[in-house]
Amino acid sequence: MNVFNQKNSIDIDLTNRPDISYIAQLIKSGERVLDLGCGFGELMLVLKRKGVKVQGIEKDDQCIIQCVKRGLYVHHGDIDDGLQHHLDKSFDFVILNQTIQQTLNPGEIIKECLRIGKKVIIVFPNFSHWQIRMSILLSGKTPVTDLMPFRWYDTPNLHFLSNQDFADFCEIQKINVLKTASFNDKREIHVFPNLFAKLTLFLIQASS
Repeated sequence: MNVFNQKNSIDIDLTNRPDISYIAQLIKSGERVLDLGCGFGELMLVLKRKGVKVQGIEKDDQCIIQCVKRGLYVHHGDIDDGLQHHLDKSFDFVILNQTIQQTLNPGEIIKECLRIGKKVIIVFPNFSHWQIRMSILLSGKTPVTDLMPFRWYDTPNLHFLSNQDFADFCEIQKINVLKTASFNDKREIHVFPNLFAKLTLFLIQASS
């Protein structure tokens, strides 16, 4: 069992993070990766142990402290301020793992990620999950579920999207979708992902 200890003795069991396990399989040793909104660095640590050249950007000071304690290379920054200082195609992968829905201008950020990364991995909570649909139907209020555990006034999420929303975005913007995956709490799922997936992953690439 892979367990990483975080601040306040919180344990992260990667058997309950199928998104991290899936991403790690997509990336090869020696590849260059930028993790945007890297949090406490769980994904970065997995990739580093695999031999990936990974660095992160994070705006939360406590997260940065924990990343540094783990020997991870993290810059302090807010991706909403832009990524102009990164050169075109300077990374093999740019990753936004449960980050894009918290940004002010996700469309512009994705465009920048496609500029600086040869491929981009985006993971986000699926707002069309059946529990969220049912909560809205029965309560008539902004849902509070294990997937979206915040109230409307304290949520870090600024945008709420589904699998289909992001697929439509890629089609409109003429972005190449190389691979998709959907997850529940423990594993990848394949049946009716727009209804049953809690997390959705898109591997995308700029059109040539």
